Amino acid sequence: MPEPVELDWAHLSELARRVAYNIAQKWVVVEADDVMQEIMAHAYEHRTTIEANYGSQDFLWKIFQKAGTQYASKERDRRDLLDDTYYYTPNEAKTALGSFLYTDEELGALVGQKDDLLQSRVTDNLLSARIDAEAALKRLPERYRQLLMRRHVYGLPVPEPADRQALSRAAVALAQQMNRTLRTRSHA
Repeated sequence: MPEPVELDWAHLSELARRVAYNIAQKWVVVEADDVMQEIMAHAYEHRTTIEANYGSQDFLWKIFQKAGTQYASKERDRRDLLDDTYYYTPNEAKTALGSFLYTDEELGALVGQKDDLLQSRVTDNLLSARIDAEAALKRLPERYRQLLMRRHVYGLPVPEPADRQALSRAAVALAQQMNRTLRTRSHA
């Protein structure tokens, strides 16, 4: 049986901080410090798994990413129950952009078609997400709009690394703007 690894909690804390910051950028309902605290609690509770995989930064990142995302998801669900308002994630914003290619008739045919009793894949909010994305897209910088349209509407590749990073930031900015638009509309 291998010797247990002595965990460097300062190193794990720094990794958790980076993961938490990444998650907080994508999930506007959480603060990075809260996510980091949840990740560290998860790491402590599952330290045998952490010890067994301590040499693999990629694996640790994935463990921390999953723990932080689960926390963010729970927070969004809790907040949705409290304020009765939906929060878009960057992935949902990208999906809304993908709906731009559909005509209203085609979109209407899609709504509700993939839902079933065994697995919830709600498509009914695609129309409202599309409307929110259209409004939010107009408020983004031109470069972000161009990158988002190129990749998520027209399906063209974004080969330059700097553009791919900007595209990731653009998706986060779009989701945040969609949420702002949604909040403004619901409180007016």
